[in-house]
Amino acid sequence: MLAFCAIAPLIDVSSKIASQEVSIAQVTFFRMVFQAVLMAPVVLVLGQSLRLSRRLVWLNIWRSLMLIGSTAAFVGAVREMPLADALAIVFIEPFILLALGALLFGDQVGPRRIAASVVGFLGALLVIQPNFAAFGVVALYPLATALFFAFYMLLTRRVAQEVPPEAMQFHTAWMGTLLMLPALALGHGLGLEGLMLTNPAPQIWFWLMGVGLAASVSHMAMTYALRWAPSATLAPLHYLEIVNAVLFGWLFFGDWPNRLSWAGIAIIVASGLYIIAREQVLARSARRAARR
Repeated sequence: MLAFCAIAPLIDVSSKIASQEVSIAQVTFFRMVFQAVLMAPVVLVLGQSLRLSRRLVWLNIWRSLMLIGSTAAFVGAVREMPLADALAIVFIEPFILLALGALLFGDQVGPRRIAASVVGFLGALLVIQPNFAAFGVVALYPLATALFFAFYMLLTRRVAQEVPPEAMQFHTAWMGTLLMLPALALGHGLGLEGLMLTNPAPQIWFWLMGVGLAASVSHMAMTYALRWAPSATLAPLHYLEIVNAVLFGWLFFGDWPNRLSWAGIAIIVASGLYIIAREQVLARSARRAARR
């Protein structure tokens, strides 16, 4: 999980640089292409089976769709916004997961965690407000990223129990590539700027490849983490990604969060950590009750 937090912000750096020259769809598409190309030899060397049951095929298709949506929304955000501000808003994802658990699986959510979620959303508004004034509706893109990524995480936890991380990353990438082809072909044929494919300068191809490489390594690390340890144990470490996003944003782009954004980031992190701590307390109570 620490490896994920260290490498994942490089996806954002590479995306931000590449998206200044090519469309959001092209960045998202080549993330999938390069991830598939990079993971194919790994899967072959490890001798992993690529067979999937019909149920797993559909789960992986949905996982690919959620990743496409998450990537496209976030690339659209960091194209204009500072990395740390965009990522901070995405970190309302634990609150969305809490709501999805209650709605989809009937999980019991007490008043303390509901209150922490409300406070976390208010923290997100502190980050959104100055960015909305500066960038308009783009400041809301990270909210879409958080929603898509929450579903992506739910699907990852399910598929990771039956498919090795390397094979899962490969399936997600090649399926995502195929799923995007019709939209890109239509957009290119109609001349829609947001869906156009172009042949950029060599240095932009370097950054497009960087998106795929950083995505492959970081998401494989996260998948291993979710396979080997409970999500409640890993979740607090995930907030270290914000630290690296602030650092990379400053090093590459000279961005630094303002006071209002820092306040929002602190509230989001504190609320998320409280929810995680509360879930651990409830899990321990449930284990003790089961032993009696």
